[in-house]
Amino acid sequence: MTETFVVVGGDAAGMSAASKVKREDPEMDVVVFERGEWVSYAACGMPYYVKGEIEDLEDLVTVTPEQFRQKRDVDLRTGHEVLAIDPDAGTVTVEDEHGERFDQPYDHLLVGTGASAIEPPFDGIGLEGVFTIHDMDEADAIDDYLEAHEPETAAIVGGGYVGVEMAEALDERGLSVSMFEMLPHILQPFGEEAARVVEGHLREQGVDLHLETAVQGFDGDGRVDRVAFEAEDGLEDAPADLVIVGVGVAPNTSLAEEAGIELGETGAIAVDEYGRTNRADIYAAGDCAEATNVVTGEPDHVPLALTANRAGRAIGQTVAGSPTPIGEIAGSAIVKAFDIGASRAGIVDEERAREAGFDPVSVSIDASSRAHYYPGATDLTVTLVADRGSERVLGASLAGPEGLKRIDTVATALEAGMTVSELQRLDLAYAPPFSPVWDPILTAGKVLSGNLE
Repeated sequence: MTETFVVVGGDAAGMSAASKVKREDPEMDVVVFERGEWVSYAACGMPYYVKGEIEDLEDLVTVTPEQFRQKRDVDLRTGHEVLAIDPDAGTVTVEDEHGERFDQPYDHLLVGTGASAIEPPFDGIGLEGVFTIHDMDEADAIDDYLEAHEPETAAIVGGGYVGVEMAEALDERGLSVSMFEMLPHILQPFGEEAARVVEGHLREQGVDLHLETAVQGFDGDGRVDRVAFEAEDGLEDAPADLVIVGVGVAPNTSLAEEAGIELGETGAIAVDEYGRTNRADIYAAGDCAEATNVVTGEPDHVPLALTANRAGRAIGQTVAGSPTPIGEIAGSAIVKAFDIGASRAGIVDEERAREAGFDPVSVSIDASSRAHYYPGATDLTVTLVADRGSERVLGASLAGPEGLKRIDTVATALEAGMTVSELQRLDLAYAPPFSPVWDPILTAGKVLSGNLE
């Protein structure tokens, strides 16, 4: 008898799993329920749509619903929300776009419910002109608001990926941008040195950066026009005709919890190395699920695109009969900030490394991105962190105008469990337009190795 694979959520993890199952086992019935209308889209491209570099929002769609249905034989149903999972009966309860409910049986189930933008209880968060940006409709709404109201000032709350990228986008749209971050530095997982480089560049670009500053709320008569924040002399405010709240995301786990699916310490769904939950034949992947950190060996929640796509694909192979691990994560990430950027992998923050049981030692260096005599060479700030006892590489960050994909070398070293000595002996490619003889990663390794000795 033909088996049925049901997927809850039609973005990266869900559609990767659905597609892989159909490729590996064309006879299996694959049904995907997505409560919205958008599927398989590049959320990371949304700031560049708002900026105007991406002309049409649909350009961010990787595979259209029609292509999934017609070319991949996936029964994709948009406008369908899964309301409940019954693991004992092996069914999900679904409500369609007309409000009709029905039960769908499954043999295998993937929960790919994603995450939602966190909305702190700020005063005035419901005012017109206050946005988060975590899905396509929100990106479209921001673009429409810019067109309709022509705001002149913007406040960005949160100095993470979204905040930094939206600062560039809104500056390009002609707004005067202020950014508010509660912590001492923006881009906290990238470490202090990378953050300082990016902060300096943001200020050079005219961004009014407020560090260690807590936002209290927003004011306006129906539509936002000011942001209130804590200052040394008490509460102050600044003009803000548009607000982006980008303080992070939280995994969407209520559906899983109600079905008795266990959550992990991070608050996301706990899974094993194959993406399986504690309930038989139920998997979880993407922004709603945990993964194992390659450095600590412990569960972690780092909601990034490759993590979701890779896990979904692996689960698809497993469901089709070839058990495949979802893989560990290094939290590898890269972000653009006007004319420079930053990248990171592993653990850069020494306090977090100590909490994980390591004795961290780190170095930060400035090295040339190309041979020093070759035109276009720029400074690249490299921070490299290792454990003193084992000399194992724990993480790194880079910041500068170019060469940021060098972080992939460190991500590979983390996966391989390399020591600093092993890292600095890597035979990396050299040519003057691309690198000095001693690549900046190798140079950082040499300096750190000397410190460890």
